[in-house]
Amino acid sequence: MHKTLIVTNDFPPRPGGIQAFLHNMALRLDPEQLVVYASTWKRSREGVEATAAFDAEQPFTVVRDRTTMLLPTPRVTRRAVGLLKEHGCSSVWFGAAAPLGLMGPALRRAGAERLVATTHGHEAGWAQLPGSRQLLRRIGEGTDTITYLGEYTRSRIAAALTERAADRMVQLPPGVDEKTFHPGSGGAEVRERLGLTDRPVVVCVSRLVPRKGQDTLILAMPAILARVPDAVLLIVGGGPYEADLHKLAQDTGVADSVRFTGSVPWAELPAHYGAGDVFAMPCRTRRGGLDVEGLGIVYLEASATGLPVVAGDSGGAPDAVLDGETGWVVRGGAAEESASRIITLLQDPDLRRRMGERGRAWVEEKWRWDLLAGKLRLLL
Repeated sequence: MHKTLIVTNDFPPRPGGIQAFLHNMALRLDPEQLVVYASTWKRSREGVEATAAFDAEQPFTVVRDRTTMLLPTPRVTRRAVGLLKEHGCSSVWFGAAAPLGLMGPALRRAGAERLVATTHGHEAGWAQLPGSRQLLRRIGEGTDTITYLGEYTRSRIAAALTERAADRMVQLPPGVDEKTFHPGSGGAEVRERLGLTDRPVVVCVSRLVPRKGQDTLILAMPAILARVPDAVLLIVGGGPYEADLHKLAQDTGVADSVRFTGSVPWAELPAHYGAGDVFAMPCRTRRGGLDVEGLGIVYLEASATGLPVVAGDSGGAPDAVLDGETGWVVRGGAAEESASRIITLLQDPDLRRRMGERGRAWVEEKWRWDLLAGKLRLLL
């Protein structure tokens, strides 16, 4: 019977969007015909215990390498080949094409009939640098299909591939669980707990790093408050930029109108989306195009929750928005433009409702996990 080996560094309990993408896809494949070969999250006692507990709960086999970062070394390649043969796998899915897809030829020689390599945002950066560009080209030649998130990443990655490999590219973005993210997700309880019941709320759910644009939202708050005096910015998530954002809120004089929740358990994220009236994350491209938004699944999760979205124009973020229908795309880092769109939405309940309803319908039409997992099954 057909069996698939997933080779990946990006797998829970290691947190992150790529990790959630792979896990959600894995859960929708036949567990009897699936083996996951993944790196170890943390070597600390706490990390080892969390990983063991997670793996024990999965309906499929998970094999952990001793290293915290799989690389296509001879040792790791031998281990992957051994697992392919031991479990009788006929297809391989590389959870991130670069660099693990370099193992493709060895796995092909070992009997793999189908090799699928998925790209995210970082491969678009690889495509811009001469050395990594050549490696990406080798990955394209050594696999059957390279998948991409959206048009932004496709165009940049395709430029590094041979024409033949570029023609084999297939779109495979992450999906949204529309049964988890929905308008009745519990936002009222979060608002009550935070004392925001009667206030207009702009919510941003994301890791706190400069690319995401939480600083742009803080800089937009004086203009927003001038038109909507009781508005509040709810920043959900943790990350290395948190201290800088707190200081910026103080320096800008809007600290009383900005709330930080810190990291929130995944199970509570839908309710935190639901606590907002508008979702905003004006992400921007940094480091000459090397630090870029691959897609921005948060916009789709917000749309599924029934919120209009204000997105930045970094990388593939616009692919997650129907501009003018489910929300608006603004220039990343442009505080005035972000403020203008947010003010318009906060002052127009009917517009918020229409955009939220259109976003919810779009997610149900195109972005459901079951639809995307069906596409992956065909590729494998």
